[in-house]
Amino acid sequence: MRGRITPADLRTIDARRVCILKPSALGDVVQTLPLLPVLRERFPSAEISWVINREISDILQGHPDLDAVIPFDRRGGVFAWRRMWNDLARRDFDLVLDLQGLLRTGMMAWATHAKWRVGLETSREMSHWASHLLIPGTDREVPAHARYWRVAEALGFGDRTPQTCVPMNDEHRNWAMAQLGSLRRPLLAINPGAKWVTKRWPVEKFAVVASKACRTFGFSAVILGGPGDHVLTEQLQKLLEEFLPSGQVVNLSGKTSLLQLAAILESVDVMLTNDSGPMHLAAGVGTPVVGVFTCTSAVRSGPPGDRHALVSTRVGCAASYRKTCPHRGRRHLACLDELDVERVWQGVQSVVRRGDRVAA
Repeated sequence: MRGRITPADLRTIDARRVCILKPSALGDVVQTLPLLPVLRERFPSAEISWVINREISDILQGHPDLDAVIPFDRRGGVFAWRRMWNDLARRDFDLVLDLQGLLRTGMMAWATHAKWRVGLETSREMSHWASHLLIPGTDREVPAHARYWRVAEALGFGDRTPQTCVPMNDEHRNWAMAQLGSLRRPLLAINPGAKWVTKRWPVEKFAVVASKACRTFGFSAVILGGPGDHVLTEQLQKLLEEFLPSGQVVNLSGKTSLLQLAAILESVDVMLTNDSGPMHLAAGVGTPVVGVFTCTSAVRSGPPGDRHALVSTRVGCAASYRKTCPHRGRRHLACLDELDVERVWQGVQSVVRRGDRVAA
């Protein structure tokens, strides 16, 4: 392709307008946030924009290192695509980072006509044809958080400490305080949902682990989830209320914006969760996570740092990244059955023992 560049070129270019193409998903967006301070330091006078799915765009609103949030309507049809295409062309970007690497983001990158278009080695659906450079060391075996940080390294800022700034304000934190104020501390957040059925550890097992944590360490339980998780979260609430004293459980599922959710997660002491966007949001705001991994890899998809306990199933097809189980009969969703309560409970204990928020 005409205009190929090398990683070394990224250390010398002078970009006036920079665009990140990372429409989804929430967890990946959160893991990409540490790049924003790096881009601001590398291009202090540049206008920095981010293309993101409209439904999660709130997570970027008010970020101090971001000048423009460009919402993308994934299901908006031909006219929405045409508006997006024209909008990106008008913005006259110099540097575009396609960190999604799918056909739609490749088309977006192409539409910008930017002089420097950079992608990752995970690019697929022919999106790599729109890039002048695929940053080395960014294949699928590299953990996601490290893969995105390779961009910082290519820009010459890999020695910086990654910082995740989630742009909450006093209004979000005051709201969280009002929701949690009546609960006895410490607080355990529980997120039993996930988009893929193969990621959803049984809610009954969540209830057993959470109730043991509450009885052993004195936690109150804060149930979290999205608008589509009501069945799971209501079931979890009923199960916990059978074992815990009155007033020790609150269900906030479907009641938070993303920044309100971030404020809740910042306020709790530990989070027990499936592999999900809220898991990465909790880690991003500094809350220790007990993460349950079935069809995904804790190494490739888990948050960085030694404050977390990431517990994985041991079945042969673990970490296959299949959204639906390919097996039938007794092997159907065996990953969920094999991962027992005791291993996850050990993860909770290890996080409490090493943490500074809860007295073990």
